Amino acid sequence: MPLSEHEQRLLDQIERALYAEDPKFASSVRGGRMRKPTRRRRLQGVLVFLLGLVLLVVGVAVRALWLASSFPVLSVVGFLLMLGGAVLAVTSVGASGAAAAQGGKSATQPQERGGFTGKMEERFRRRFEQE
Repeated sequence: MPLSEHEQRLLDQIERALYAEDPKFASSVRGGRMRKPTRRRRLQGVLVFLLGLVLLVVGVAVRALWLASSFPVLSVVGFLLMLGGAVLAVTSVGASGAAAAQGGKSATQPQERGGFTGKMEERFRRRFEQE
C-alpha cells in the first residue's frame, strides 16, 4: 500500500533531519548491509556445501571414523560445512569487496545502480540537494 502525500512529506522531513543531525550514521544505514551475493561467493558456498555432503556420507559409511563407536565425528563436521556453505551461498556474510568499493564514494555522489531502487535513490538525492 503506497504512502499518502502527507505521509511521504513527513517521511522526507524525517530523512532530512536524520541527514542533518548525523550524516555519517545516515549514510551507513542507507548503504544497506545485506547485499546480493556475488557469483563467486555463490560458487564457493556450493562447493563448501558439496564438500560437507561428501564428508557427511563418508562419515556415516566408514565406522572406523566414529568416536567411541557411537558418534560419527566426520558426519557432524560435514553437516557443519553444509550449513556454512548454504549460509555463504545465500547471504553476503564476509563479502567486504562490494562494501569497500562503495565506501570510497561520498554520500552525495550518485551511485550507478540500475533498476527501480537506483532511480528512487537518485530522485531522493536530487530532492535532498535542492532543499
